[in-house]
Amino acid sequence: MEQRTLGADVRVGAVGLGCAGMSGAYGQRADEQGIATLRSALDAGITFIDTADHYGMGHNETLVGQALRPADRDRAVVSVKFGALFGVDGSVRGVNGRPDAIPTFLGYSLQRLGTDYVDIYRPARLDPAVPIEETVGALAEMVQKGYVRGIGLSEVGAETIRRAHAVHPITDVQVEYSLFSRGAEDEILPTCRELGIGVTAYGVLAQGMLTGTWRQPVGDARHRGHLPRFAAGNIETNLALVERLREIAASRGTTVAQLAIAWVLSRGRAHRDVVALVGASRPHRITDAVDAAGLRLTEDDLDAIEQAVPRGAVAGERYAPALLSLLDSERTGGRR
Repeated sequence: MEQRTLGADVRVGAVGLGCAGMSGAYGQRADEQGIATLRSALDAGITFIDTADHYGMGHNETLVGQALRPADRDRAVVSVKFGALFGVDGSVRGVNGRPDAIPTFLGYSLQRLGTDYVDIYRPARLDPAVPIEETVGALAEMVQKGYVRGIGLSEVGAETIRRAHAVHPITDVQVEYSLFSRGAEDEILPTCRELGIGVTAYGVLAQGMLTGTWRQPVGDARHRGHLPRFAAGNIETNLALVERLREIAASRGTTVAQLAIAWVLSRGRAHRDVVALVGASRPHRITDAVDAAGLRLTEDDLDAIEQAVPRGAVAGERYAPALLSLLDSERTGGRR
């Protein structure tokens, strides 16, 4: 698989694996199926494995650890998000980026993963009560002690990226980026490129909208009814955009999903600094992602895609207001 470079020297495949769906983010999955998917990904050249301590309340890290033991650990670049806080009812309670909390979060993650280091460790979101310099400073101490090899960020704006990078080199910034979510193009991507920071793009299939598998408007579709773009009045517009992409995909002999992934990868091909994170919970989905990584879009293809789905054409925000308010990337620029 084509390679990408995150930060100074972290080499990974152009497509990464997002593991949230293996631990109940979109319904229950068998552990054996998740482990098989992870191992299929590694065999296919997908080396960036993205998890978080809150995925399945720790279950996901345990699953990743089981899949990587014992011989596959050095084949993978494991990215872990930490600090997201949830109530007993599953409600979002905020994020904890306090320096004194980081060793505890990390210790639990290392135990669940069954490893003595994490390749990239990042706060799940910016803690507005803690200066980013303090959070990154504490992470830098974990790097010095050998428990962490690289520091990442997630859903932060350009100013925060600069402040963090001034304390310790940042390996990559994880941000939602797709044909339906292009706000990162304004400040986040240019800032990362200027500073030599990689970008790991999640949500490349727009929470499933860009899989191309839905043809009829649906309201509360498989745990997605809380997402504005799936709400009645918005989903009809958005599915019409998907149909335009379907025509382009058909002309290339590919699928809407592969076209959407290839578009994200095209944004970083010249600099080799953008990785597309694809969620998969079944081994056969890995083949689809790998095929997308090999799809080269021409300038004519890119022009046709831009005309079919111009920026701002999507209806609805990516999250409800309460969740958007938690994103530093939204507060400091990066809408749509």
